[in-house]
Amino acid sequence: MKVGKYILLWLGLACITAAHAQQNREIEVTKIWDKSPHDAFPDLIKFKDYYYCTLREATNHVGNESDGKVRVIRSKDGVKWESVKLFESSTEDVREARLSVRPDGTLMAIVAAGKFRDGRYWTLTPYASFSDKAGENFTPLQKVTYGSGITPTLDWIWRVTWHKGVGYGVMYSIKYTDVNGKWKRDMFAQVLKTKDGRKFEKVADLSVDGSPNEATIRFDKNDKMFIVLRRETEDQMGVLYTSLPPYKNWNYDKLTVRLGGPNFLFLDKNQLVLGTRFHEGKQASTALHLLDLKGNIKKTIKLPSNGDSSYPGLVLEKDKLLVTYYSSHEGKSSIYFAKVPLNQISGTN
Repeated sequence: MKVGKYILLWLGLACITAAHAQQNREIEVTKIWDKSPHDAFPDLIKFKDYYYCTLREATNHVGNESDGKVRVIRSKDGVKWESVKLFESSTEDVREARLSVRPDGTLMAIVAAGKFRDGRYWTLTPYASFSDKAGENFTPLQKVTYGSGITPTLDWIWRVTWHKGVGYGVMYSIKYTDVNGKWKRDMFAQVLKTKDGRKFEKVADLSVDGSPNEATIRFDKNDKMFIVLRRETEDQMGVLYTSLPPYKNWNYDKLTVRLGGPNFLFLDKNQLVLGTRFHEGKQASTALHLLDLKGNIKKTIKLPSNGDSSYPGLVLEKDKLLVTYYSSHEGKSSIYFAKVPLNQISGTN
């Protein structure tokens, strides 16, 4: 009788192990770029039958070298990638770029660049570049401009999302104050809008503590705006904001996880899939969280990653979620391309 129980237990464990192995095999991950000492901060978009990916090439994550460049690469199959454009500056650290498609059918890259030394940025400015209709040529980087009510400081418009002919983004700004010989940093965030990607107008302030910074905006089918925003101090938990037109009044729910490079999409009308850095004690990886519309986490999937990692680009395509992200789990920071079956995220078959 005991032997029978042990056999059944072993068979049960074998089935569970096989199921987990099959699940892991279904998530395909490929390293796609590894050409500089530190390749990081990618984004991903589908445009004209190509996958376009942006990434930063530099010596370090951040440092006095300030030698960052942003490269745009593209691929038809996610396997063979070609370089399309390199954004670089002889005087500024070009940090990273986020991609969107403007209403006129051209690609837009929103970029931040600045001068970094002694542990802080002394200049930080949003720039934009625009492709031709074929996505083969990009304009040189040009500084964005602001309408009334916006006072330039150390500014970063982290991502632009287009909705009904208008582009929306969260700009986070940094102010330093010298307090007894030490720099005190304050950060605040505003929602901006643009018609062309060149000039931005203020929509509203986002009143939240915790040094708000990186944020992604999405919209549901009823024009409701959703913002997932990273907070760097206080309890460091991320925030999910929501607002209805004209986007002046805001509700928010605090998440139960810290964020890093947050990006999200609607999986369906009731669920979001959020890609971000996932902190577990002193360890960090890149993960996908399944959320309800209040920010409650229903499921978490960790991608092969560790250490310096995250900043996922996301594209929904048929029954898969395509993800670009960076990670240093194989020895140095590199760019990876993952194909994640949607049933792995939602739990459906």
